[in-house]
Amino acid sequence: MSDAEPVQIRPMTLADCDRVSEIRVLGWQFAYRGLMPQPFLDALSATADAERRRARFTEGDGSVLNLVASVDDEIIGWAALGPYRDDELRTEDAELYAIYLDPKHVGTGAGRALMQEGLRRCAALGHERVYLWVVRGNARARRFYERAGFWADGAEEPYEVEGALVPELRYVRDLRR
Repeated sequence: MSDAEPVQIRPMTLADCDRVSEIRVLGWQFAYRGLMPQPFLDALSATADAERRRARFTEGDGSVLNLVASVDDEIIGWAALGPYRDDELRTEDAELYAIYLDPKHVGTGAGRALMQEGLRRCAALGHERVYLWVVRGNARARRFYERAGFWADGAEEPYEVEGALVPELRYVRDLRR
């Protein structure tokens, strides 16, 4: 993507599920190499993920906002935001559940555009804060979030992947500023 190719952000549709799942799997394999067990990453299936994604999309209650980023009608990124989950209790704050780009488009500004639109929509819904969880060792993602105004608030939880504990840090951004 060059500066001459503007990124378009729009709500995800059911027809986007296959491409979004492909991006999610490629994103995991790119971002978590060396941070999660490689056999787990190698076994990720875009087809299986798309089946789950279609079911969640059609059965959802509308509280999750799925956005896609595209250039020249090609979907290159996806983000999902919704109510913050404190265990299974939803709060008045928002949470960025996921944001992934096709690895070929990392560093092009597409992720920043996707993040800005997601944060704008959360603020418009009246959320005061947005939280997210990031793998501690994912330095690239942590820098991206910090440039977007997020900071680590001190909360940490392990995420279990095939018996391996992967530490995650919680980040927060105040939307009132």
